Amino acid sequence: MELSSWISIAAVCATGAASPGPSLAVVVKNTVSGGRTQGVLTGLGHGIGVGMYAFGAVVGVSALVASKPALGRGIEVVGALYLLWMGIQTLRHAGQGEIDGAGSGRPGMQGFSEGFMVAFLNPKIAVFFLALLGSFLPVEAGALERAGVAALAMCIDASWYMFAAVMLAGSGAAAWMRRNGVWVDRGLAALLVAVAAWLLIGA
Repeated sequence: MELSSWISIAAVCATGAASPGPSLAVVVKNTVSGGRTQGVLTGLGHGIGVGMYAFGAVVGVSALVASKPALGRGIEVVGALYLLWMGIQTLRHAGQGEIDGAGSGRPGMQGFSEGFMVAFLNPKIAVFFLALLGSFLPVEAGALERAGVAALAMCIDASWYMFAAVMLAGSGAAAWMRRNGVWVDRGLAALLVAVAAWLLIGA
């Protein structure tokens, strides 16, 4: 593969990762409620979830998801219900977040699992990577190069959300959000519930 192909793929992956949506909301929620460690682990979990679809596109699993509308829709509905559950839990415990998992024997693991599940339960990521490979990956690309593309996509996604968590945790915005935790949590809960409703309606 030529360098220009790698750069194009990296640029598209970075643009996709940086697009605002429920994934960023989950990273923000965990960073504000659990501190930098939990936010970073949320980003790592999300990157691994994205990586599964990226590697799935390389070996053909993502093509199966994309070619079976019922399967894709089923995963999407489960994802919507998961977002709805997260929104309700956030609303119930608004303003009660603990920094860096204080009082918990597994600091940050909630963030990791939430980040992973938000990505894994989004079948549109499979379609994204199939389009990416079809548009930018040369037909003659070997298995090693395809795996390299998947690894690149996973690293870019994880790095972006981990970076966002670190920047937010170290900024005055995070401190302000913690001081106004009840209203911030309510706002994030409303966003998660709204996205879940939008997905369940069948958009």
